[in-house]
Amino acid sequence: MWKGSSEGRKADPNHNGVVASSFRDRCGFVFRQEGRLYRQINQCYQEHYEQLIRSSLYEDLVADNLLIPHVEVIFESLYPDICYKIIQPEVINFVSYPYEWCFSQLKSAALLTLRIQKMAVNRRMSLKDSSAYNVQFLRGRPIFIDTLSFEIYSESRPWKAYRQFCQHFLAPLALMSYKDVRLNKLLIEFIDGIPLDLASILLPMSGKCKPALFFHLYLHAKSLGYFGRRPTKLNDRLLSRKAFLHLLDHLESTIQGLKWTPRKGEWTDYYADTNYSTEALNQKKEIVEGYLERLNPRSVWDLGANEGIFSRISSRRGIETISIDCDPAAVERNYIQCIKEKESNLLPLLVNLAQPSPKVGWHNEERMTLFERGPADTVLALALIHHLVISNNLPLDRCAKFFEAIAHSLVIEFVPEHDSQVKRLLSRRDAIPHAYSAERFEAEFGKYFSILDSRPIRDSERTIYLMARKAA
Repeated sequence: MWKGSSEGRKADPNHNGVVASSFRDRCGFVFRQEGRLYRQINQCYQEHYEQLIRSSLYEDLVADNLLIPHVEVIFESLYPDICYKIIQPEVINFVSYPYEWCFSQLKSAALLTLRIQKMAVNRRMSLKDSSAYNVQFLRGRPIFIDTLSFEIYSESRPWKAYRQFCQHFLAPLALMSYKDVRLNKLLIEFIDGIPLDLASILLPMSGKCKPALFFHLYLHAKSLGYFGRRPTKLNDRLLSRKAFLHLLDHLESTIQGLKWTPRKGEWTDYYADTNYSTEALNQKKEIVEGYLERLNPRSVWDLGANEGIFSRISSRRGIETISIDCDPAAVERNYIQCIKEKESNLLPLLVNLAQPSPKVGWHNEERMTLFERGPADTVLALALIHHLVISNNLPLDRCAKFFEAIAHSLVIEFVPEHDSQVKRLLSRRDAIPHAYSAERFEAEFGKYFSILDSRPIRDSERTIYLMARKAA
């Protein structure tokens, strides 16, 4: 894959060398030089790359916004003895991971992979791997980022990426659809996809579960020697081109048939069940809009975004906006709205801020933490801080230090102790676990940020602050 997924980070422009996550593919690697991102194509991939270009597959995929575009460049190679070409791909500014996607995002990525594979087979090529990490989201749509994932297709050869596709896409989608949508977090533990035997154990292989899943998951796992039986090597069966395309059609219809409808969650109807008056909510939007106009950021992270009401104030100003929430239903609805309205600057993600995405993979270097993908120019933290303090037992000083690590500037709302939403949270506890007041909030955040402005929200006792991170 274009293991330059870490590639989009806002790294030190003087940091050079091979990207840490780019060691698995012997055909090439991603590296950074003088703040720019490149990919070396090794000589062993020459024949496949030339077929990719000559067949017009690359041209057609890029034209359809299915594959990340690149330009070939003249550049001094880090390893000239094995170098065939150097390419410079378009950069993904914010890299996300499958365990941060909602159900429909993972489903979109799966269908994209199958569509690309069908186009490839018709051009005498095939995907040699089908990792979910080959996909990113760019301008509101999934896009394939691994230029070196294509190889020349040999008639009647099995699809070597079949198991990987089932582990990375079909198994997690089936578990999310039939069992619990939160099971996508298994992908943090299983970096190469959910094992097929585990998926088979967790899924009901009778009753409402479709027969196609029995074939692609249970029988597939059995053929690979799971469950203590002798393998039958289903993956090595010879496939004619017609049978290959039929397999892809079958996988596509199976994926299309998987559904998940978000049920009403604790926060999915937050704005319909809040103590804001319509006038107060409109004023809050005006305050946020005014602060964004004053800051003029290039990137915004909206933390605790719910279904993205305030994220859209940012994204519709042309700002690249990451809309983060921990509620799968809220993130799903946010993404569906993005698709319907063709929003190109907004990326909803499923992240629990109290336990954000960790470093995982070999040597804990293949996937980045949320912190490593920042800082954002501006972070929105609206109606969030009281959740962190009360629900997650986090002191204000820890919260302030967290925001200092991810934000150059901050638009943050303080919700006082006697607010009805705070009382709602306190109904489950004896008391606020840590000192919590506007004075303490300003004192702790003032250690890391300069308070540039603050505005009370009418018809409430809430206040929105504009802050800028102090120089180190």
